[in-house]
Amino acid sequence: MKHDQARGDTRLRRDRRISPGRLSSRLLPHNMPLGRWGRCAASLALLWFPVVLSAAESVDFVRDVAPIFERACLRCHAPGNAQGELSLATIDDLRRLEYLVAGDPESSYLIEVVSASDGERPRMPKEGEPLAAEQVAVLRRWIAAGAVWPEGLVLRPKSRADATWWSLRPLTRCDPPQTAGVPPAWQAHPIDRFLAARLAAAGLAPNPLADRRTLIRRVTYDLTGLPPAPEEVEAFVRDPDPHAYERLVDRLLASPHYGEHWGRHWLDVVRFGESNGYERNFMINDLWPFRDYVIRSLNEDKPFDQFLREHLAGDVLGPDQPDVEIGSAFLVTGPFDDVGNQDPVQAAQIRANTIDEIIRATGEAFLGLTIGCARCHDHKFDPILQTDYYGWYATFSGVRHGSRVVATAAEKQADAERRRPLEARRQHLMQERDSLLQNLLSRGEQNASTYEAHWTRPPVDRQGTEETFPPVTARFIRLVSEGQDTNPENTTNFGIDEFEVWSAEPQPRNVALAAHGGRASGTSRLVEDFPGAYAPELAIDGKTGARFLATGGTLTIEFAAATPLQRVVFSSARGETTPEHPNFVFVGEYRLEISTDGQQWTQVANSHDRQPVNEAWRKHRLRRLAMTDNERDRLAALEQALAQVNQELSALPPLPTVWVGQRVAADAQGPFHVFLGGNPQRRGEPVVPASLSAFVGVVPTYALAEDAPEGDRRKALADWMVHPANPLTPRVLANRLWHYHFGTGIVETPSDFGFMGGRPTHPELLDWLAAQIHEHGWRLKPLHRLIVLSQAYQQASTFREDAARVDGDARLLWRFPPRRLSAEEIRDTLLSVSGRLDLRQGGPGFRLYRYMQDNVATYAPLDHPGPETYRRAVYHHNARASVVDLMSDFDLPDCAFSTPRRAQTITPLQALTLLNHSFTLDMAAALAERVQREAGDDPDAQIQRLFLLCVSRPASEMERTAARRLVDAYGLPALGRVMLNTSELIHVQ
Repeated sequence: MKHDQARGDTRLRRDRRISPGRLSSRLLPHNMPLGRWGRCAASLALLWFPVVLSAAESVDFVRDVAPIFERACLRCHAPGNAQGELSLATIDDLRRLEYLVAGDPESSYLIEVVSASDGERPRMPKEGEPLAAEQVAVLRRWIAAGAVWPEGLVLRPKSRADATWWSLRPLTRCDPPQTAGVPPAWQAHPIDRFLAARLAAAGLAPNPLADRRTLIRRVTYDLTGLPPAPEEVEAFVRDPDPHAYERLVDRLLASPHYGEHWGRHWLDVVRFGESNGYERNFMINDLWPFRDYVIRSLNEDKPFDQFLREHLAGDVLGPDQPDVEIGSAFLVTGPFDDVGNQDPVQAAQIRANTIDEIIRATGEAFLGLTIGCARCHDHKFDPILQTDYYGWYATFSGVRHGSRVVATAAEKQADAERRRPLEARRQHLMQERDSLLQNLLSRGEQNASTYEAHWTRPPVDRQGTEETFPPVTARFIRLVSEGQDTNPENTTNFGIDEFEVWSAEPQPRNVALAAHGGRASGTSRLVEDFPGAYAPELAIDGKTGARFLATGGTLTIEFAAATPLQRVVFSSARGETTPEHPNFVFVGEYRLEISTDGQQWTQVANSHDRQPVNEAWRKHRLRRLAMTDNERDRLAALEQALAQVNQELSALPPLPTVWVGQRVAADAQGPFHVFLGGNPQRRGEPVVPASLSAFVGVVPTYALAEDAPEGDRRKALADWMVHPANPLTPRVLANRLWHYHFGTGIVETPSDFGFMGGRPTHPELLDWLAAQIHEHGWRLKPLHRLIVLSQAYQQASTFREDAARVDGDARLLWRFPPRRLSAEEIRDTLLSVSGRLDLRQGGPGFRLYRYMQDNVATYAPLDHPGPETYRRAVYHHNARASVVDLMSDFDLPDCAFSTPRRAQTITPLQALTLLNHSFTLDMAAALAERVQREAGDDPDAQIQRLFLLCVSRPASEMERTAARRLVDAYGLPALGRVMLNTSELIHVQ
């Protein structure tokens, strides 16, 4: 009886642990209704579970029972995801928690939770369909036969896809098929032969070729992101050479604008952003060399396998070679949380989140696999184990975000030689100064009791420090810092959140208030922190929270008129519960001075009779009080000499730094473990840096020792990714190219080739393209050329209703899919056609916002961007969570995340922005100036030039008539504004 009661209590506790409220619905496919999910699960059950046994058959655990646990239970009850503290990977937890009684199914709690009672759904499994009655019967018979579990057998949850999944299989070698009944031109090009076979199978025929004006505009935007010049269009249209299009393609691929445009695509994929994100979101000013490296590498047609290896291990492959080393900035181009946490548990979680971001970005960019889903448990859809994830965790464990010097060996040596004598001089001066200060402190300690007897008032208080003095009339009062409370040597920076000045009147007034005519002045730490520095509405209004951050060491208040004063109250953390926080830095010593004219100042109070705010200030005072005049002069001379040396050092040109991350050996020290449930505090089985287990037998795998050098781990992973036998890397790369050329990839989810991703519309073509990547030595330009020379790419985009009924999205490419220009292309186009585009390449980016930083960053969009911003949009300093007028309206993605596919929305704001934004109006005026300059004063010539510039074709007779009326009534800039607002301008057919 006592045993039964104890088991009942255990069951009650178990029920609480595995209550429905604790179970997540995150495994449901995105946007899939529960009912549909249930029906899918019921259908798959026929494949998941063993054939029902007859009553006479014995139960074989591996054949009959294990598949039930693997498919229905282990997704929630496995070592890395043991919900309810129950794992079914082994029999241990079933016994420990008394879930079964060998030989007695009716007394086994396991049978109770999977069995239906009174027509209600059983408690387990929580997800998917309940076990069928026959499956429950198998469990009953297994328990009745003694619940035999083979020694050493460990079960794992079965993913929906396994190692035979289509994207994990080796590349297939197939020749382009020959198909009867398709246009002869479609039999000449291998890509067209693959597509023609698929079209014929669907009963579809392709469109005829596009006209030459359409084609040059299409391919020029596609390869360079810019519109063709009217002269280029006319020359191509008139060129009788049958190879004119091939020559055009070769010219565009050789253009430096190719790398700018396709570099922007790749920067989307690798989540390139020039601020750190999260709540602080401060600007990163030295990541732009990575952007330039990407553009340069693409223009040079650097083999992608080398490009990838440099992304993961450029610092290992090319130490002291900046053009190679910068590639490894890929690892730290994502967002990261730099706020920190003094709680070691939270700090470990933040660190785990940082490594997770790198793992996800790497897996999705290069392999098209959502490896991050295996952080807390084995991947539920793809054959990626939790041990795989933490093998990568060990691989990237030594990577930290930050900047470091990236320079050649010669540059480093020359810099060291310039600095060495100055550094030695500084070291000597610092030793002499420190020795003098130590002697002063020793003497000061001998007389400490005498000095301390005069320190009768309490120390300064960040939450409120008060000074009273005999009434004195003044027009100005100022607070002068004699040292920061946290650093006696810093006499400049301090914070004030409130400063009250009370008059010596029968009814005292706070005359510092703006309402009473008070006006404050002073320099803030960053001028842009608070426009107007210490504005009345920010601090001297009785409110806390807004803070003046002084850099000049003073805060001055001017009154409306000369006023008798007698009391001042000031603070930096009034009302705060944690006034010791570093953000609330305050004065440690100070003087209060008054003036009638703002020129001559008289001291009315100071802090010298207050107790020191901390031990550092106590020692500082003792040294100062013990100092003789000669020692004061000697200390001043030493400080002056040190300042001179420091000035000479700072005048030396610094070596360039780049945000490529830092490598911390201590972080990379093993042993490494699986984090159970993704929790760094729960260590599971040990792991070592290794490749993915799903590729065993396909790609030569590796596993390094836990103490392998940090850089060697990343290099090994990169080498494994580009191994000739690895099918995923070239498949994913080929699909990305196809995606950008045709708007949708052969697989519509470019960064997910797993179970939850799309399926290839043309699997044989995808593998053929992947093989071409190998054949051309991983160079991308030959593959671009193959694609854009195909008939499929050159065909018209004409809509056909009969074909659309079969293939509405044109995934089979019976027509070229038209597209709207990207946000960057739209902005670049407005600049280009208006003649204002600045084609300078590389270097720090321009900004279409005003950057303001206190403890957090603010990005305020510019209302009137000037000519300094008229560069290509790829050179914009893209900060996370910033709004960039025009481009944000046209779906510029937030670079907080990888964006393998751009969203394309249609909103009223887009039309309003193109019509009314100051940038558009400026470009319309510039366009009118250009047209007048190039076409002269003839209105018809102006109209034709404007159409050729904007839409690469002459105006029709009807358009010329309408345009002439508009110009006559409102002027040429109005027509330019109309053209910049046409759909034809921002769409490619």
